[in-house]
Amino acid sequence: MTPATVDVRHLPFAHTTAMGALGSKLAEATLDWMEADAPWALRIADFYEQWELHLERETLPEPLADLLDPNLVDSLREKMLDPIIGSDLELLEVTAHKLLGGQTIRIHNDFMENTESHRILIQLNRGWSDEQGGLLMLFGSGNSADVQRVMRPLHRSGFGFSITDRSFHAVSTIAEGERYTLVYSFRQPTRTSA
Repeated sequence: MTPATVDVRHLPFAHTTAMGALGSKLAEATLDWMEADAPWALRIADFYEQWELHLERETLPEPLADLLDPNLVDSLREKMLDPIIGSDLELLEVTAHKLLGGQTIRIHNDFMENTESHRILIQLNRGWSDEQGGLLMLFGSGNSADVQRVMRPLHRSGFGFSITDRSFHAVSTIAEGERYTLVYSFRQPTRTSA
């Protein structure tokens, strides 16, 4: 299942949003696993601290294998990224992130030459409230006062975007609870000369 309606915007940078980005049964099973059994590892970088894990077919529980199914990945890419890129993309990796109370992701743009070029984020957060923090913020520049859009991490919502030197975004500090996100990372295929 993929979203029926996708909102496409080009400011402050090219992105899409959609509700129901992942089927409810798969979303619930994934969140249950993330909350209880997933093998999280803490990662600390200069602009964030979060818990991460890589989703690999060999280590993912069988009921969650569809998260990596090429048909699901293609459908997500077509709905969430094709409207802003209009060309083929290849999947690099699928990861999951967990933020706990006090953790935040400061403003950044994810841009690095010759690596991933696009991402799809799928939120898995039952009953999330604004008081819990964890809001996804989009900026018009690297200035933290230049907030252009704020989005709640609503359960099963999707956010697709182009990674550029202008794709500044951040996640506000978690006040309480655990915030979970699936991250599908893509790149544009390298072209060879004939």
